[in-house]
Amino acid sequence: MSELLVSGGQVLRPDHSVERTDVLLDQDSGEIIDIGDLSGDDELDAAGGLVIPGLVNAHTHVAMTLLRGYADDKQLDAWLQEDIWPAEAELTAEDVRAGAELGLVEMIKSGTTALNDMYFFMSEVADAVEAAGMRARLGYGAITIGNDDEAAREEMRDSLAFAREYDGAADGRIRTAFMPHSLTTVGEEYYREFVPEAREAGVPIHLHANETTDEVDPIVDEHGQRPLAYAADLGLLESEDYLAHGVHLDDGEIDLLAERGAGVVHCPASNMKLASGMAPIQDLLDAGVAVGLGTDGAASNNDLDMFDEMRDAAMLGKLAAGDASAVDAYSVVEMATRGSAEILGFDSGRIEPGANADLAVIDLDAPHLTPAHDLVSHLAYAARGSDVRHTVCDGQVLMRDREVTVFDEQAVRERASERAQSLVGRAD
Repeated sequence: MSELLVSGGQVLRPDHSVERTDVLLDQDSGEIIDIGDLSGDDELDAAGGLVIPGLVNAHTHVAMTLLRGYADDKQLDAWLQEDIWPAEAELTAEDVRAGAELGLVEMIKSGTTALNDMYFFMSEVADAVEAAGMRARLGYGAITIGNDDEAAREEMRDSLAFAREYDGAADGRIRTAFMPHSLTTVGEEYYREFVPEAREAGVPIHLHANETTDEVDPIVDEHGQRPLAYAADLGLLESEDYLAHGVHLDDGEIDLLAERGAGVVHCPASNMKLASGMAPIQDLLDAGVAVGLGTDGAASNNDLDMFDEMRDAAMLGKLAAGDASAVDAYSVVEMATRGSAEILGFDSGRIEPGANADLAVIDLDAPHLTPAHDLVSHLAYAARGSDVRHTVCDGQVLMRDREVTVFDEQAVRERASERAQSLVGRAD
């Protein structure tokens, strides 16, 4: 057994207490062995730092790093139809691999060890995740609008085929989901045909829902019911399912989520940038709904830094509730770690024996993290991705002393820049 000792730091425990101790990792099983005054084969110096669970980005489109800054300051529908979808129509597998690698490097450097990704050419994303040593739940984002019947069915078949083929890849670090894009971009007949097949395959279902009023009103007008009631009629919202955004939820939909056990991934930065609205996060938490945190894609954020996302979630949550005590620091740290991990079905997001050996070390030696009255508060309101010193996933060191070990960072950046320029040129 090969062991890695994360030594000399303070450790964030599952109850959000902090203690100065060591963490011993089994690099063969990828699990945490013990916490205490320990020794190991190899050592990762955490002195002067805070050891936290690896952050979990529960909703993103990682290869959209290629479109970072390409189209800004527009409403969602115009942004998608005028800029993003035309550019995505020109994507190649090589583009997606380059964009995915860039996004994974960005996440590793900011302490993220696991992600949930919906996009295209997903075998390329899976290969990039495997090379990165990260943990992920992946799915092909199927869209049927604008397609004839056969092309629409092919979209849904492709999403199911990817989910079946890649579940358990990368020695179990990759899990999959069936990912129809949304309730308004996939036709009802295709949900009714393919949701039962996804249930038979034993994979969860992930989709966008209630992101804008333009996603809510057409469903109410056509079906005479709120989107999540419609989703439930289609066989969605089972206990392992999870939706992204959930900005425009009414009380009945919140109760429905709580009753059925489906999760919601909050994407505050994207929701603010696209003026989609303010999700009722405190109401969801109060109702007992599982809530995670995600960045969405870098084209609508414009970064993949989960520390930024925690701060945004706390700030926007208070504004939405009209209450400064709403969506507090402890809640957003939980959302970015254990909350997101549980939604994705990973035994991560907590530092205790038996959990996945996924963690990050935050360097506390910075003016913006001084004084240290409350380190959980610092994680939510003051820390930055650039404060991460080390990143570990499955017991393997992905970044040591700010040096990414799994990729040549400069080569990744250069390759992504070249592919992005070529992509935009083709789209224009």
